[in-house]
Amino acid sequence: MAREECKALLDALNKATACYHHLVLTVGGSADSQNLREEMQKTRQKAQELAVATGAPLTTALRNKGLGAEERAEFERLWVSFSGCLDLLEADMRRALALGTAFSLHVPRRPLVRTGVEGGAAAVAARALSARSLRHEAERDFDVDDLRELEREILQVGKMIHDMEVKVNVPRWTVQSRQAAGAELLSSAGVSSAGFVSTEERTGPCDPSKALAATVFSAVLLAAVALVVCVAKLS
Repeated sequence: MAREECKALLDALNKATACYHHLVLTVGGSADSQNLREEMQKTRQKAQELAVATGAPLTTALRNKGLGAEERAEFERLWVSFSGCLDLLEADMRRALALGTAFSLHVPRRPLVRTGVEGGAAAVAARALSARSLRHEAERDFDVDDLRELEREILQVGKMIHDMEVKVNVPRWTVQSRQAAGAELLSSAGVSSAGFVSTEERTGPCDPSKALAATVFSAVLLAAVALVVCVAKLS
């Protein structure tokens, strides 16, 4: 039950982290607004709550000396995914701090970043937060206060990552994946090659219609050459 609970929490953390990454990419672009900054705040806080909820049972399980080898290997895989999520979250939070500082909402705006993303992002944030809608109230100094809070939260996430490494020693390079390296690529390549083989089997190594056409063309060519030689001799 603990393993299934960790998987569910990790899945929710993955979604929240991916959502936050998407929102950060729009800062400074044409979709940037106070609504976006508020959505980013809610989403990153949700991600941090999920990180705390996920880290506790994972730490408890991996510090259990009586854990079986197979179950420990599964928890270690979850641990590696969890630590990867935290690394990405911290990197995106630092990126949001840098972009938010460069593109303040209530000062003369700098040229927008061409992120390629336009329109609102409320739907994405609402899915990550399991909310039907997000309502926002305008506050002139919201982004300034939020950046200060973001600096504190970056330190908290960094401390969480450090504590993880101290409490549980699971080197990432020692954890074996269930799939071989590049399994996804090999799988897609297998589908493509399978389609090619089936086409070859359907047409055969030598298509009879193409072989007949080649034979007729060769015969006509030889007859033309012989006729030219005969005319040359008669003349």
